[in-house]
Amino acid sequence: MEMNTSDLDTADDGAEWSLGRLLSMAARLVEQEWNNWLADRDLTHAGLLALHALRSGPRTQRELAAASMVEEQTMSKVLDRLERAGYVTRERDTADRRRLVVQRTPAGEQAYRGAIDADVANTILTARLDDPSAFRCQLIQLIAGLLAARGESVPDSLAAASADRTTGPR
Repeated sequence: MEMNTSDLDTADDGAEWSLGRLLSMAARLVEQEWNNWLADRDLTHAGLLALHALRSGPRTQRELAAASMVEEQTMSKVLDRLERAGYVTRERDTADRRRLVVQRTPAGEQAYRGAIDADVANTILTARLDDPSAFRCQLIQLIAGLLAARGESVPDSLAAASADRTTGPR
């Protein structure tokens, strides 16, 4: 559901909004802008994940669903849309006719590269922040703290990114 800022309670004082509420609203607005950009290119976030998973070659629908962390039925709908856009093809597996093998088309490769190269998700934020690097560090710190409070470990990639930003110039 798309958020409309006119739906906000006008009697509500934004100065009293909690940090969590501000973060949640910012995340929804960024997600909407990113989704709109993708939609203009016949893509969705799930479709982009599927195209990403296909970068190493053809995969089955089941493998794509697992790689994208969605149900197979959901992946079927994602692939329907990608196929209509000309971004993927689906063919029966010659070894097992029950399985569909999905392959990215040249148009799918171009759409994927265009989305990755445009780096829109980062641009949406960096264009609106005075110090995106500091904001990034604070987000990593927040995520790490929340994970630690749950007894979960911080993914190595985030821990490394945090260490890189605090120990050396970038």
